Amino acid sequence: MIDVTHFTDPGCPWAYSASPAHATLRWRYGGQLRWTLVMIGLTEDAAQYAARGYTPTRSARGYERFRRFGMPFQITPKARLSATSPGCRAVVAVRLTAPPLEEVALRALQLAQFTTTGTLDDPDTLRSALAAVDGLDADAIVGRIDDPEVVAAYETDRGRARTAAGSPTEFQSRAANTDGAVRYTAPSLIFEASDRQRLEAGGFQPIEAYDVVIANLDSTLERRPPADDPIDVLNAFPFALTTVEVAAVMTEHLGVPDLAGVEAALITATGEGRVTRRAAGDGSLWAPAQP
Repeated sequence: MIDVTHFTDPGCPWAYSASPAHATLRWRYGGQLRWTLVMIGLTEDAAQYAARGYTPTRSARGYERFRRFGMPFQITPKARLSATSPGCRAVVAVRLTAPPLEEVALRALQLAQFTTTGTLDDPDTLRSALAAVDGLDADAIVGRIDDPEVVAAYETDRGRARTAAGSPTEFQSRAANTDGAVRYTAPSLIFEASDRQRLEAGGFQPIEAYDVVIANLDSTLERRPPADDPIDVLNAFPFALTTVEVAAVMTEHLGVPDLAGVEAALITATGEGRVTRRAAGDGSLWAPAQP
């Protein structure tokens, strides 16, 4: 077992764009990796982004640089800038209320941020996104984001994320200091083996970086080979996947994901009634068809 501490934020496009690599990690090592989410809290107030020169239009145009990683985006400028803190606190509220659904809730909020015109500080956006998580009471979660217990847990996360001074992540220039403390950027992963040996993969990293870290920490783990069938990939995850995530899981070491081939296979499976598709931004989300 390797513990993985994942510093992230639902409003970070780098974290969202790392989804194919993280999906591949989960496919390869499954339950041998024990994940812990830590919410960074990139901004407490939208004015923080405005002070850095951001506008809704600049943000939408900025998504162009991330589309090369394959995740879907919507590029219509949002009505306004927004802080990420409410979205982070919603994830923390899920952690405290329904822990098994925390990762799925984070995913839902990322999709709301990057494939809709909703904002993470709008209760209606949070509620709509979380309502798509099976078994989760979205109203109750949104109602807890200002609860003292949730705020205290969120502040603990924020403090933990701001301990990157002197770390390998800072050495590699993958840390940031936007509010007075050197913090881990999203999506930083810290891997810790049972013997307490600890290695960092700070910020956005390719799947090869993660794989090297794991190989050096524990080469006794079972390492699952790439998938042969996209349906097997869909069945292995608790949420719908994008085309690039499925393709990444099916890609050989140092190979190039076959996006066109995987999409064609998924379209065929949809026509056969084995898969469902829904639009997400400029892309697709695929899930196994329910019996």
